[in-house]
Amino acid sequence: MIRINTISKSFGEVKALSEINLAINKGELFGFIGPDGAGKTTLFRIIVTLLKPDGGNVSAFGLDTFSNYKEIRKIVGYMPGRFSLYQDLTVEENLNFYATIFGTTIQENYQLIKDIYAHIEPYKKRLAGKLSGGMKQKLALSCALIHKPELLVLDEPTTGVDAVSRKEFWEMLLNLKNQGITIIVSTPYMDEAEKCDRVALIQEGKILSVNEPKNIIREFKADLLSISSDDNYLLLTTLRDFPRTESAFPFGQSVHYTEKGNMIQSIDEINSFLKNRGISNVKIEKVNAGIEDCFMKLMNEENIYMSGGINFNVGGMNSTSI
Repeated sequence: MIRINTISKSFGEVKALSEINLAINKGELFGFIGPDGAGKTTLFRIIVTLLKPDGGNVSAFGLDTFSNYKEIRKIVGYMPGRFSLYQDLTVEENLNFYATIFGTTIQENYQLIKDIYAHIEPYKKRLAGKLSGGMKQKLALSCALIHKPELLVLDEPTTGVDAVSRKEFWEMLLNLKNQGITIIVSTPYMDEAEKCDRVALIQEGKILSVNEPKNIIREFKADLLSISSDDNYLLLTTLRDFPRTESAFPFGQSVHYTEKGNMIQSIDEINSFLKNRGISNVKIEKVNAGIEDCFMKLMNEENIYMSGGINFNVGGMNSTSI
């Protein structure tokens, strides 16, 4: 089990983490969801012994990540968000290098990486820097696994990777979980988050919620509308002027909207308000909430609390805040 006890970390005046408490079970696939700057990478670097916290401690399988950092590094595989392998070495040379560091060989643990490495083995003589995004991720995962770790920590491993490679990558992760490896992963993709056993929603260094994805969605009690028009930027800014708006944020090609009191009082009134403001071709439909909607609602409530009652409407994790 991984135990995170009141972890805090600041960089100058920026508080990256604020008294994080969390327990992750052995064999669990645990996900972190949050926007850039939420504290995910800082927390991951503390877990894998690359950063020392200002306060609190982390233990993994009974070992303290500070006092037992040498032992921890033997049982942890880490894949940072940015491709960090040697781009001027070949695929095979990178994998051999990492195997040697951990006192093992490719042959010794080949069964563990076989399904992953099989995708890139035909290109084993190619320089890592010449690989596609998806191939780089598979190589990085192979290197993180070559010493047969008990804990695998992945920081947004599929960002910038095509949809097919993302799907393949997550199939590999689920297979690794079935082999008993504990996996901690951060992702900006909601479809990936729903594959996790549990997820933590994190914002500004604080955990907003921890639960199974289906339970987080079940806790969303507000009526939710998906609204679109010919000009979604104007639609968004206009909705935020509507007196009953609780939240409005970009969601793909539409705007997701909730009202104060959680219940939509009148769709016709919203429609009339938008048309009177010059918004054309308005389409409104009720939709079911997803994890991102739950995150935005929790984040909005946190902003209201922190601002003493002032409601800030916030932008989505994969959208530009307006």
